[in-house]
Amino acid sequence: MNVLIILISLAFLMLVAYRGMSVILFAPIAAMGAVMLTDPQLVLPMFTGLFMDKLAQFAKLYFPVFLLGAVLGKLIELSGFAKSIIASVSRFCGPNNAVIAIAVVCGLLTYGGVSLFVVVFAAYPFAAEMFKAANLPKRYIPATIVAGGATFTMDALPGTPQIQNIIPTTFFKTDAWAAPWLGLIGSIVVFAGSIAYLMWLTRRASRAGEGYGTNLINEPAAFDQERLPHPLLALAPLVTVAVLNKVFGAYVFPAIYDKSVSFVPAVIGSAAPVVQDIQKVSALWSVELALVCGIMVCLLTAWKAIAKGFAEGTKSAVGGAMLATLNTATEYGYGAVIAALPGFLIVAEALRHIPNPLVNQAVTVTTLAGITGSASGGMGIALAAMADTFIANAKAAGIPLEVLHRVASMASGGMDSLPHNGAVITFLAVCGCTHRQAYPAIFGITLIKTVAVFAVIATFYLTGIV
Repeated sequence: MNVLIILISLAFLMLVAYRGMSVILFAPIAAMGAVMLTDPQLVLPMFTGLFMDKLAQFAKLYFPVFLLGAVLGKLIELSGFAKSIIASVSRFCGPNNAVIAIAVVCGLLTYGGVSLFVVVFAAYPFAAEMFKAANLPKRYIPATIVAGGATFTMDALPGTPQIQNIIPTTFFKTDAWAAPWLGLIGSIVVFAGSIAYLMWLTRRASRAGEGYGTNLINEPAAFDQERLPHPLLALAPLVTVAVLNKVFGAYVFPAIYDKSVSFVPAVIGSAAPVVQDIQKVSALWSVELALVCGIMVCLLTAWKAIAKGFAEGTKSAVGGAMLATLNTATEYGYGAVIAALPGFLIVAEALRHIPNPLVNQAVTVTTLAGITGSASGGMGIALAAMADTFIANAKAAGIPLEVLHRVASMASGGMDSLPHNGAVITFLAVCGCTHRQAYPAIFGITLIKTVAVFAVIATFYLTGIV
C-alpha cells in the first residue's frame, strides 16, 4: 500500500503536467496528498519542515547559476550572437542536415552556459525555417533541441556549467571537469546515438510522404536576414565561460582559500561565526564567476546592439530564472517528501540490493529523476539521502569520486524527461506541439541517454579510464 501511494502521487503529478498545468502549484499538492494518505497528522509539519526547507536549500545554492545563465542567454540573444552562431552552423551543415545543425547549435549554446530554457526560444525560429526548407516534420523539432541541449552538454561533456554537472560537486568535492575521458566517451555515445535516431525518424517520415505539416500553431516569423556579428565574436562569451570555469576552479580558488573560511557576520552585538566549507562551493563559485565574465564580454563587445533592449531583456531573464529555479526547487521539495515516506524506504531497500556501486547509483539517481520529473531535483534528492553510502561503497571498491560524479550527473539526465518534466512541457509549448505529436521522439532520446550511462560504467570497468 505504501508503494502504491507513491505511485498514485507520481501518476497525478505526471497527469497534471501532461495537461500543461504548473508543477509549482501541483507538486506540493501531490506531495501532501501522499502524506495525507500515509499519516494525516504529518501534513503540515512535513510541508513546512521538509518540503519548504528543501525548496529553500535548493534555491539558496543554485539560484545564482540559474540567474546568471538566464542573463547571459538574454544578452547573447539581444546582441545577435545567437543568430550569428545559428546562421553560421546552418550554412556549414547545409539545408539537408537540419537535424545536425540545430543539435550542434543547441549544444554550443548550452555548453557556453546558456540555460536550456533560453536556448529553445533562440533555436526554435531557425529550426522551423530549416525543417520547412527540408520538408521535415515539425513534430521532430522538440526532440532535436533536446538532443543538442539536454543530453551531452547538460551532464556528460566535461566542464559544462549546466546545473546537472554542478550539483555533484557539492557532495563529492569534485569540479565540473570530473572524469573527463568518461565524459567525452559518454558525450560521443549520446550525441551519435541521438542524431542517428532522429535521422532515421525523419527519413522514415519522408519516405512515408510526411512533410512539415499544415494547420500548425505558434509558427515563428521568417528569419530576418539582417547584418549579423562575426561568428567568432559571437562565440567569445561562450568560450570565456568554458575556459574561466576551469581556471577559477583549478587554479584561482585553491591559491586564495584554505579548506574553510570563517567570519563573524555582526558588527554590532554578538553572533556565532559562519564557517564556509570552500570545497563544497568552489565549483559553484567557479561557474558563477565564469558566467559573470561571459556577461561582461557580451556587454563590452556588443553594447550598442544590447543597450536598447537591456532593461526589458534583463527583467524577462530574471523572471525566467526565478520560474526555472522555483520549478526545479519545487520538484526537489516534492522528491524530499516522497523520500521520507515509508513506501520510498521499500524502493530504496530494493535499490540498495544492486551490488555494483556505480550501477546502484545510476539506477537510484535516474529513478528519482523520473519520479520528480527533474534531473537536478532527482539527483539532489538521491545524493542528499545516499551520497555517504555511494562514497563508502566506491572507496571500498577503489572507484574514484570523479567517476561517481560523472555517473550521477549523466544518470540524472536519463529518465528525468518523462511527460511531467518542466523542460519537456516548455519545449512543446514553444514549438507549438502537443505531447501526442512530439513526445514519442523525445522519449526515444531519453532511452538513448539512459543506455549511455551504462555504456560509460562498462567503459570504466573494462579500461579503468577516468
